Amino acid sequence: MSPRLTAIHRYPVKSCRGESLEQAVVEPQGLAGDRRWMLVDGGGRAVTAREVNRLVLVHPEITATGLRLSAPGVEPLDVVTPDPTRQVPVGMWSSSFTAAPAGAEADAWFGAALDVADLHLVHLDDPVRRPTSPDYGDAGDVVSMADGYPLLVTTEDSLAALNDEVLAAAPTGREPLPMSRFRPNVVVRGVPAWSEDDWRVVRIGDAVFRAVKGCARCVLTTIDPDTGEREREPIRSLARVHRYDGKTWFGVNLVPDTPGVTIRVGDDVEVLDAVEPGSGPLRVPTNNPVASAH
Repeated sequence: MSPRLTAIHRYPVKSCRGESLEQAVVEPQGLAGDRRWMLVDGGGRAVTAREVNRLVLVHPEITATGLRLSAPGVEPLDVVTPDPTRQVPVGMWSSSFTAAPAGAEADAWFGAALDVADLHLVHLDDPVRRPTSPDYGDAGDVVSMADGYPLLVTTEDSLAALNDEVLAAAPTGREPLPMSRFRPNVVVRGVPAWSEDDWRVVRIGDAVFRAVKGCARCVLTTIDPDTGEREREPIRSLARVHRYDGKTWFGVNLVPDTPGVTIRVGDDVEVLDAVEPGSGPLRVPTNNPVASAH
C-alpha cells in the first residue's frame, strides 16, 4: 500500500484540544486556523499545558465569529475575534511579537475552567509577523503560535513501533498510546517506522513541504489528553528506542512551499527528497554555519 494521509488536526488554542478535519488549507504559517489563539500570563509570556496540565481538557471550536470554548465544570463560552487594532506585547520562547487581547470575559472563563489566576487569551490576527528560527528555516518562513514551525507530521508506523516498546515494558492491560499525545497536524501511514527522520522534501496531495527539523519531545507528551494527568510514557520508551544527542524525538517539523493548497484525508504522500537512513532526526542547524560546525 502506498503512503497515505490518514488524519489532519488543527489546534485553535495553543495546548488545548485539537479538531480533526477531513480537509484543510495550507497557509504559509501552517494549517488555516491552527494555533492562532493562546494563553499568556500577566507578563505576556505564553502559558501552555506544560505548566497548566488541564489545558488539554479545554475544547475550542472555530466558529464564524471566533471561538466556542467548552471544558469540564464550566458553561461553554462564545468568544468573538478581538479588534486587531488593539495589540499587547507577548512572548514565546525567544519570540517577541504582539497579539490582540480577547477580553475580560474570556480571561475569567479560563481562570474558572483551570483554577489558575492571571490568565489572558490573545489572538494572533496577522501570523506573518512571527518568523521561524533562522537556524532551520529560510528567510520569509513564518509560523503562528505553534512552538516553532508551521506543521508537524507523524507516522502511524513509528507510533506502532513505539507502542511495541511501551506495551512490552508495561503491566498487562496497558492501552497503546494514542497519536493525540503528540499533537501532530498531519498523520501518514504506509512508510517504514522512523523513516520520516530522513525526509527532506515531501508532497502531500498537491502540497509540497520542506522537512526542516526533527521534533524533540518534552513533558507535554506525558499528559493524558483525556484526563490531564501525567505519567512517564512516552518519554521513558522513546529514551530507549529513539534518543539522539540526549533528547527524545518523535515527528518532523514541516514548512510549506506551496501555500494555498488544500490537503485532504486520503491524499497520496510522496517523499521527493531524503537522505540515507541511519543518522536519526534532523537536528543540526542547516542555515547557521557557526552552529553547524559545532
